[in-house]
Amino acid sequence: MSMLDLLTNQNETMMPDEYKHRSYEEMKKRVIEIKQAFGEKLFIPGHHYQKDEVIQFADATGDSLQLAQMAADNHKAEYIVFCGVHFMAETADMLSKKNQHVLLPDMRAGCSMADMANMKQTDRAWEKLTDLFGDTILPLTYVNSTAAIKAFVGKHGGATVTSSNAKNVLKWALTQKERILFLPDQHLGRNTAFDLGIPLEQMAVWDQIEEKLITDQPLHNIKMILWKGHCSVHEKFTIKNIEEMRKRDRDIQILVHPECTHEVVRASDLAGSTKFIIDTIEQAPPGSKWAIGTEMNLVKRIIDQHPDKQIESLNPDMCPCLTMNRIDLPHLLWSLESIEKGKPVGLIQVEEEITKEALHALNRMLTIR
Repeated sequence: MSMLDLLTNQNETMMPDEYKHRSYEEMKKRVIEIKQAFGEKLFIPGHHYQKDEVIQFADATGDSLQLAQMAADNHKAEYIVFCGVHFMAETADMLSKKNQHVLLPDMRAGCSMADMANMKQTDRAWEKLTDLFGDTILPLTYVNSTAAIKAFVGKHGGATVTSSNAKNVLKWALTQKERILFLPDQHLGRNTAFDLGIPLEQMAVWDQIEEKLITDQPLHNIKMILWKGHCSVHEKFTIKNIEEMRKRDRDIQILVHPECTHEVVRASDLAGSTKFIIDTIEQAPPGSKWAIGTEMNLVKRIIDQHPDKQIESLNPDMCPCLTMNRIDLPHLLWSLESIEKGKPVGLIQVEEEITKEALHALNRMLTIR
């Protein structure tokens, strides 16, 4: 389901205005009271990119798939209040038990990248690409995609990928078919394929709006078909940011996420998943200098946790992920009080058939080493 569908869904209610006028201390007290009252029946996973005002109440922090798996392994929780974005809550719902209820505190908390690939576009792309290439394509999708896209990939023999395991999954995929359709983030697909030795000349971009393949190469040369999608946060880190940072301090190390553009990743010292970024800083020696290219809430948290190191954002003008930040303390409290009243709002319920096919894609990924 796209964010447009969610926003036009008349069954979904908006948070009452009264929550906007409650004091921080009052809301904090109420969240603590509700957490204590529900105990193990309530589980709050919080994504790394969430605000501190929300993360302080998280029972677990991590990336999207890691949190969904934690939720699935928590058999005592009746309510899973997922502090992240819509596709993450969908994955948690698909992996959880039937007696568990997954809630998203604000149904407007979507992901612009995930919304860059809808099913109408994907079905049309598949039809046109198979006309061009025949039965030689295997689809892969980043976990930052809707349940419907995951189901499409699962139905066609493909798998999901994370930024941590993308190389291993892509290696596997290339043993299955001659070429890959990589959804919905072109940058992760390009950077991963390049690291595996596939030259840029063997990569093309599928423009889902124009419905055409962008390449100047003969079709038989193409190995990677990259969906024209991107992360609106990570795409804002630029070569200019790197040049200015190095000019100011030649000893600083540049550490970025692979959702950044190919040029930025190649010009950096290190690139890797959110976990890789966190682990790299934790293992770095005191006094080391770092400029990090990822979401600002996480960068600020890393800075606070490592006062013995010089850490800053690669882009000093970077804003936090706007859709992720729709989950704030008022929305979290509203979600928890709705459970307390026995009328939970923001329930995430993925259709059974979509869940079945999407789990094929997720499970294929989990079996790849």
